[in-house]
Amino acid sequence: MAQAEYHVSELPGSALQASANFYGEHLAAAREAMGDDDLVIILPPADYDHTDWRRALARDLAREYAPARVNVMSAGDEAQKLALLKYLSDAKGVTGQYCQTHD
Repeated sequence: MAQAEYHVSELPGSALQASANFYGEHLAAAREAMGDDDLVIILPPADYDHTDWRRALARDLAREYAPARVNVMSAGDEAQKLALLKYLSDAKGVTGQYCQTHD
């Protein structure tokens, strides 16, 4: 199965506002981008208080779309983003995870 990517370049700084923005403005498009493939949602880096909603997003979408894999990642550095995408592409047992690069 191929790995589709859905990129979000900007979200509000507040965790609550960012979560609402993602679910209201991006969730349907992310689902559409997935098609019949695995999916990685790529979000911009954020403070620690965004972690819970991002983990829930990854977990809940992975459950909904199993056996397809869904992961969420936060990346700012391009090289680290590409390395993590490669890892997720090859790690066929990894799903429902929120992964962060250390930019």
